[in-house]
Amino acid sequence: MSTRLSLCAFLFLVAGTLPAGSHDIYSHLLDSWGNSCCNDQDCRPAPYRVTPAGVQMLVDGEWVEVPGYTIQYRALLGDTGQTGGGHWCGRAYQKVDNSVFHVTQCAVLPPSTAALLRTPPDPRLSPE
Repeated sequence: MSTRLSLCAFLFLVAGTLPAGSHDIYSHLLDSWGNSCCNDQDCRPAPYRVTPAGVQMLVDGEWVEVPGYTIQYRALLGDTGQTGGGHWCGRAYQKVDNSVFHVTQCAVLPPSTAALLRTPPDPRLSPE
């Protein structure tokens, strides 16, 4: 019984020192200016689509236009695959008419998407 209790206590202590959530997959992401893409709350998996006008991502139930300069083509370690590799980092602002305006800080798409957009990936943002 003592061994089992010691093992449980050890696992509890180790678990307390491990990263606390899935948001850690975004902690290393930097935008085009070298700033962090997120602050532990504003990055999330997001479905994406490529349209003739560019990339859109589904954020808070709304298709948001994603500026090309925010896109990074990379695979994220720890990605669950639920969105086919799409991830969105940004902020939502409420307007006076109660509509929501989304500002994209960073968007992550799988490397294979770069060929669809005919835009070469930024070499400064190559996978680690």
